[in-house]
Amino acid sequence: MLIIDDHRSFADLLAAALDTVEGIRCVGTATTCEEGLRRAAELSPTVVVVDLQMPGTDGLETTRRLRAASPDTAVAVVTGHVDPEWVNRAAQAGASAFVAKGGSLSELIEMLRSARPGRMSLAPSLRGTVVSYRPSRELIPELTARELEVLGHIAQGLQVKGIARLMGISVHTCRGYIKALYAKLGVGSRIEAVNEARRLQLVAS
Repeated sequence: MLIIDDHRSFADLLAAALDTVEGIRCVGTATTCEEGLRRAAELSPTVVVVDLQMPGTDGLETTRRLRAASPDTAVAVVTGHVDPEWVNRAAQAGASAFVAKGGSLSELIEMLRSARPGRMSLAPSLRGTVVSYRPSRELIPELTARELEVLGHIAQGLQVKGIARLMGISVHTCRGYIKALYAKLGVGSRIEAVNEARRLQLVAS
């Protein structure tokens, strides 16, 4: 578990609390997006707790970058913003859990235990408040034109080298697009990416 929150005291208190829970270990804390990304790369945490509102790079962008860098890492957003717009934006960014800072520690722990990449869960205490939240599987990921082009080629069965050649880009750049696609779609393989893209009608069946 890694905690990214610009309030050092909150991060330290949460880390200390989580370290007392069986089966959970906090491997570190960070107070900025950049520091958090560096620590995540070094420590490879299974779950990262991210504060939504931070100076500079906010929690949404931090979540996007974490998911792009490590598609297998679940990101739990902990915040005071509980309106549907923020919930849906967090889901769009790739968050796996949305928890209110004012909620109970037991609820937070339960959400962290169950957080998995690919679909966002809303904390039980928020389900009656955020009435217009739609589960992340109903949200259409925001893909760039290049990512959509790569996705189309993947759906046609082309391999990385072939896609790179067609698009006039390096194999390394192409793999970067594919990695970003996997993170945004919440998948871990080409087949899963194509199936999810077809379900969301991003590519033709």
